[in-house]
Amino acid sequence: MDVLKSNSPVIIYLDVKSPYAFISVQPTLALEQDLGLSFDWRPYTLDIPSYLGSARKEGGAVVESSGRSPKIWNAIRYAYMDARRYAERQGYVLKGTEKIWDSSLANMGILFTNLYFRERIPAYLEAVYPPFWRRELDIEDIEVVKQCLDWAGVDSTEFESFATGEGKVMHDQILETRFDAGMYGVPTYVVGEDVFFGREHLPYIRWMLSGKQGPAPDIANELLTGGAR
Repeated sequence: MDVLKSNSPVIIYLDVKSPYAFISVQPTLALEQDLGLSFDWRPYTLDIPSYLGSARKEGGAVVESSGRSPKIWNAIRYAYMDARRYAERQGYVLKGTEKIWDSSLANMGILFTNLYFRERIPAYLEAVYPPFWRRELDIEDIEVVKQCLDWAGVDSTEFESFATGEGKVMHDQILETRFDAGMYGVPTYVVGEDVFFGREHLPYIRWMLSGKQGPAPDIANELLTGGAR
């Protein structure tokens, strides 16, 4: 898999455990629907401890922490506060996670759905993202991920073999080549030869996909709606 190439006009990289990816889903689906296009949805599993340290909470109190300075903790608190504002505007609940999750299975669910049940992508994203951010979903449990697939109308029969075979190879290949491709976080959008980090670029991406008519817009956290929910 070439991480920058697709037959679709846009590749969108997401991680279920990223609050900023969460709040990008509905605006991206709305753009896709509004323009009558089909985007290529792919996983990008973040290695959070490598750059933000690790921590675990119980009952809201930190019980384990490694590699996190007060400055990092403040940055993390701000990130959740910032993302929560936009989640609430979309009608969602966003609670900070109490540990750093291994989101690879849920992320491979995105890949599986995109490859074999493309029309069910909106339903799968709705099945996995909101309950996870309400702290209601164990995304490390393959049976839970299969239930999300089934709820979304995706036949999960072959998912386990996909997640240990073809899907894992594709998932890991993305991680091995992402930095060389200029991708450093989520959501990341690939449009032709251009790579964009963050949903604030959606107005510009819309302009590109619409034939670059008129002046290019500035970046903005525009809340796009269009019946995608």
